[in-house]
Amino acid sequence: MDIIQQFINGLSLGSVYALLALGYTMVYGIIKLINFAHGEVYMIGAYVGYYVINTFKLGLVPTLIISMVICAILGVLIEYFAYRPLRKSTRIAALITAIGVSFLIQSLMIYFVGADTLPFPQIIDNQNYDLGLFEISKIQIIILLTSLNLMVLLQLIVQKTKMGKAMRAVSVDADAAKLMGINVNHTISFTFAIGSSLAAAGGILIGLYYNSIDPMMGVAPGLKAFIAAVFGGIGIIPGAALGGFLIGLIETFISALGFTAYRDAAVYVILIIILLVRPAGLLGKNVKEKV
Repeated sequence: MDIIQQFINGLSLGSVYALLALGYTMVYGIIKLINFAHGEVYMIGAYVGYYVINTFKLGLVPTLIISMVICAILGVLIEYFAYRPLRKSTRIAALITAIGVSFLIQSLMIYFVGADTLPFPQIIDNQNYDLGLFEISKIQIIILLTSLNLMVLLQLIVQKTKMGKAMRAVSVDADAAKLMGINVNHTISFTFAIGSSLAAAGGILIGLYYNSIDPMMGVAPGLKAFIAAVFGGIGIIPGAALGGFLIGLIETFISALGFTAYRDAAVYVILIIILLVRPAGLLGKNVKEKV
């Protein structure tokens, strides 16, 4: 097994998990909700990319922008119609609703586009670059660069903009933020929009990587991205990115060792171990909740 080669492969896969995990962690940080419909938004993003490329023959960047905008709107609509009415209810009610929204989107997609796997249009002329110690493909480079740029952009939005400051305020204390004149509803909607747009980018990148999409493609990556968010420290943006990369690396190395059939199981075992040993995640801090 070439360790450096597998490391590069793991980073490529992990960067997509990181994009997805960021959506989970931002929503949880703001309203303490695990948005299990997030994987389906990722799937919708891939399908939007598929139809945009086939219909309008656009390149990767315009396709990414269109898909991200459409999925940002979808994320806002999901929050407005499904989650906002339940904001004052129990967490279990919101969680069950999130699972219900996930199944609803899956079923609608199967009804309208069919359950068959579709080949994702290869708009990138893929080629491998031999750098001596390892090989890297053009698609892997694009995935890594796109993911890293989006993560840096997200960090700039959160740390340097007025809306980012509002997001941080709402995540600490929504009631106090409201008293300070922050529109909490707009801030939450913006958070869903940002998270959903990152998921859309991940869907297109994974479509390019694996050259196939289907209505159930968001289930496993969605769960793994959630595990990545917990692994890094849910509610913490750098933690979600770190967790995503680590899950991608672990999965890749397990496959390289010949245990491909067990790579999903290994990720779930990691979740159990984390919850037992360090429930707050790698970068999280154990905080006692006041009753």
